[in-house]
This record gives sequence, structure tokens and C-alpha cells, in this order.
Amino acid sequence: MGPHPAVAAIRLAVRRVLNDILAEHGASGRPAPAPAPASSAASSSSSSSSSSSAPAASSASAPPASDAPLVLVACSGGADSMALASALVFEAPRLGVRAGGITVDHGLQDGSDRRAAEVVLRMRELGLDPAESVAVRVGRDGGPEAAARDARYAALDAAAERHGATAVLLGHTRDDQAETVLLGLARGSGIRSLSGMAAVSGADGRYRRPFLQLDRQTARRACMVQSLPVWDDPHNADPAYTRSRLRHEGLPALEKALGKGVVEALARTAQLSRDDADALDAWASRAEDGVRDPEGRLECAGLHALPPAVRRRVLRRAAIEAGAPAGSLFARHIEEVDRLITGWRGQGAINLPGRVVATRQGGRLVIRQG
Repeated sequence: MGPHPAVAAIRLAVRRVLNDILAEHGASGRPAPAPAPASSAASSSSSSSSSSSAPAASSASAPPASDAPLVLVACSGGADSMALASALVFEAPRLGVRAGGITVDHGLQDGSDRRAAEVVLRMRELGLDPAESVAVRVGRDGGPEAAARDARYAALDAAAERHGATAVLLGHTRDDQAETVLLGLARGSGIRSLSGMAAVSGADGRYRRPFLQLDRQTARRACMVQSLPVWDDPHNADPAYTRSRLRHEGLPALEKALGKGVVEALARTAQLSRDDADALDAWASRAEDGVRDPEGRLECAGLHALPPAVRRRVLRRAAIEAGAPAGSLFARHIEEVDRLITGWRGQGAINLPGRVVATRQGGRLVIRQG
């Protein structure tokens, strides 16, 4: 008898990502030798336990070599990340990969350090090595959710560098993707925001999200049947946070009005939007070379001939290259710069974030720090 369907689903998702990582990095994952045949009674016992208890890396294969690629899981102790950790522990040794875990203590709740220590203990009990907690200080830039996210990724980046990890796995599910799409839609930030979270992101593809095609209930069910303890972060139910309100009020209201399947449709929209955004970005990259003069300045006539979606991408790239912070550069900024091309009436310079200034001079668009 094989594992529970939920357990099989999370393991398959992780196996595919680990295979991708090994192929992309040219790593020679060395599968551990298969265990020796067991008696019929022992085999029956092993089969039944595989779907009801937490996996042990040593139960089916020998530990990977010390020089094998290391993959870390970002584990908060919640159902999604605990399910991900359990699947990584099961699959990694079979592919000759080392598995470790990192939990980030944001320090936003009383006793967060004790909670982080408990998560580290659970990771070690699963068989993750290294398994550690990293405390961060959350700032205020961009609001509490954005600030916590920035601090978390900075800590994960540092941990990956410190341990020489090939990749870091994140437990975002299809439900998280749907929420991200709706948040992007509410901001009116364009097609890139609608594309949600990428399955692969970060420097050199460091971050991987194996569960973007799985719903949240699958991860929770996998934890339940494996008897994995799960911690539910009270912030996830706090209406003070936008994502929490969307999760507990917004999405249920949409499903009530539109019927089931909203989450799946939003996740599908994310993938379609990402494909379109990637194609437009590639087009803009090629087009930019054709609209610069020998001095590297942008030619207004050439920009005017481009489709708006491509032209605005060229303008955004130029502004960022000049020093405008990407996170502070909004659609309204690019629209104002675009009017120097499409609605030229002799208007003055456009001030952008980062003390960047855009001006039109003799048929050329000059974007530089003023």
C-alpha cells in the first residue's frame, strides 16, 4: 500500500524540483542504494507507516555524501512548510541531495524565540541538517507585511550563502498564488503584478516553490496523516493584515458570488500573465538597443513607434538603470515620462524616485540623476 494521496502529491512536487535543480546546476546527485529486500511482514509494516508517520531520511537510503548539493527549506512551522520539509527529507537522500532547514524569527510576537526553537527541534527530528533559527529585525519601509518579507528574504539569502546551499524551497501554495494575484489587481500595477509568484526566483534561481500547483488543504492533510505537529501563526488570522482579510473575507466572498474554482482560475491567470510579461520584457530588451543613438541616449521618434506596453518597459528599465529604486517606481511615474514621448507640449522635467530626472532635449529623452 502506497502513501496517502496528499503525501504522494507533495513528494512528487518536491522530487520534480530537486531533479530540476540538479539538472540546472550540473550537479551529480548520487542516489543512495536501495534498501535490501525485507520480509513480507516487515514490508507490510513499512508500507503502512509511510502514510501515517513523519518520514525518516535514514529509513530508506543512506545519507548523501558530505559534498552533495545542499537544499534548504524555509520552515515557519506551519502546515505548508512542515509538509514541504517532510517531503524534502524523504526525497533528498534518494537523489543524493543533502537537506537542511531554516526558520526565521521575526520577533513580532511575544515568545517568538521559543517558537523558533521549537521549529528547529521539529526540523532536526525530521532529519534536516543543518537546522537553525535566524533572528531578524523588521523595519517599517513599505508597511509591516512588506518589511517582514524583506527581512525574511535577506535572512534566507544570508543563510544560503553561509551554508553554500544550492537552493531554498518555499512552501507557497496555489491559494497563496491566488491571493497574490488579487493583491496585484487591487494595486492596479499591471500585468507583472498579476503574474504572482514565480516558481523559480531570486539570484541564480535560488528560490523554488514546489507547491504552486497544490492547494493549501493538500499540504495540511499531508501533515495530518503523517502526524506532523503544525503551528498556526495568529498573524494569518489577524484582520489588521491585508492578506489575512483577503484570505478569510475576500476570497470566500468571491467564491460565494462566482462559485468554486476561483482559486484555480486566479492561479491560471498568474501563469498566463507571467508568460505574457516575460515575452514583453524580452521584446523591450531587444527594442531598447534599436532606439538608442551612438551616445546611448533614447530617441523619441523610435520610442514613439513602439507599442505602448513595450515602450513603457524600455522607459522603466532606463529609469532603474539611472538610479530610480524599482520598488518606488510606480505606473504613474512611467506614464508621466511616457507623455514626454507621446504628448510632447514643451513640458518640463519629470522628477522620479531616487533623484532621477527625465527630460526631453532635441528629440532625445535623457534620464539621469539630477
